[in-house]
Amino acid sequence: MLKEFTKGIFRENPIFIIVLGLCPALGVSTKVINAIGMGAGVIFVLLGSNIFVSLLKNFIPEKVRIPSYIVIIASFVTIVQMVMEAFAPALYKSLGVFVPLIVVNCIILGRAEAFANKNTVMSSIMDALGMGVGFTLALLLIAFIRESLGAGTITLFPVGSFSGVIRIPVLADNPIRVFGLAAGALLVIGFLKAFFNWYSERRAR
Repeated sequence: MLKEFTKGIFRENPIFIIVLGLCPALGVSTKVINAIGMGAGVIFVLLGSNIFVSLLKNFIPEKVRIPSYIVIIASFVTIVQMVMEAFAPALYKSLGVFVPLIVVNCIILGRAEAFANKNTVMSSIMDALGMGVGFTLALLLIAFIRESLGAGTITLFPVGSFSGVIRIPVLADNPIRVFGLAAGALLVIGFLKAFFNWYSERRAR
């Protein structure tokens, strides 16, 4: 069970190793708070869809397997969308179209087809948690680098008198604007991917 959980964080990280789910990684990683919200939504949908696919795998006809998975995933995405819109409208507005696009996220459909469809409920739960946490950590790392360098801030949830925005000295007044653009997202993901490739090869040697 521990191996199923940790593989999504390290050996099979969705973004840096398998290279899946790059659309939200590129689109919502301008702020740390966006990465937290998207990560939480993906974990919830992954967990729910993996459980249901694993439970129903013997009852779903082969011919309608993929459409059935899409219906299950879309149901959980609808829950995430409605809850987020009700309780975190600013976050929901900031994430925009990427919330409903969780339905076609390659990570979620891929885990349903490649893992939950062939394994027990408990293994599917651990797989979903590992992949979800791995995706969230990768998204947080990308967002932290992009926001801190591109805007000179780190945006979190406001609590009490805390506005939720942490200003970074020097960078707040002289940000590197390119990291806030789409090109910056590609640069950050590219360099991080190169680093993890180098680290994996070094460990293998």
